[in-house]
Amino acid sequence: MLFLILIVPTFILAFWAQSKVTSTYNKFVKVPSRGRITGAEAAAAVMRNAGIYDVDIVQVRGKLTDHYDPINKKLALSQDNYHGTSLAALGVAAHEAGHAVQHKVGYSALKARMALVPVTNIASSILPWVIIGPFFLGLGAMGGMLTQLAVVCYLVLTAFQLITLPVEFDASRRAKKQLVALGILGNDEMVGVDKTLNAAAWTYVAAFVSSLAYLLYLLTMVMGNRN
Repeated sequence: MLFLILIVPTFILAFWAQSKVTSTYNKFVKVPSRGRITGAEAAAAVMRNAGIYDVDIVQVRGKLTDHYDPINKKLALSQDNYHGTSLAALGVAAHEAGHAVQHKVGYSALKARMALVPVTNIASSILPWVIIGPFFLGLGAMGGMLTQLAVVCYLVLTAFQLITLPVEFDASRRAKKQLVALGILGNDEMVGVDKTLNAAAWTYVAAFVSSLAYLLYLLTMVMGNRN
């Protein structure tokens, strides 16, 4: 019963969020900007305005695989967003450039997320094993220990997803502001950018809610075993 209350709604939210970002992106990737500036050019302009000249803008395969790599100083854009001149492409590209600006100015939330990356990677790698372990070992001493370890893993993941929220929201805020300030887009064109980035934000919210729900579910299992 608890599984139905806590976990099932997160699957629904995650499915809805992914569907929303996909449908919104597919809609506005077909709407060209008046200035015909590419996503790569927009990202370069945003970074140049912030005094950033040491970040390489590269093209990567896939759809919506865009990301900023603070370790290697690379801003990766998928093909549609690298070459594209659509409202969606410019919004996504400027958003990633927003992360580069965060890195340059030492945005505290980004620094905290970067610090959590190593331990988050460890937690993510061992989580599948500690999740399936109790099903094979039972909920005895060994199974209980694995469940407790799963709690620790989800605690790390939940903290990472929580700190990700302000990082992503702030990057979108910076992107929207710069697209208009630099004359890349007009105010009337920002509707497409707003909807694209707002839809993407829901995927981060869904990831946090899902992680938190699993954490609460596992905590109840641990408390139940102790009782």
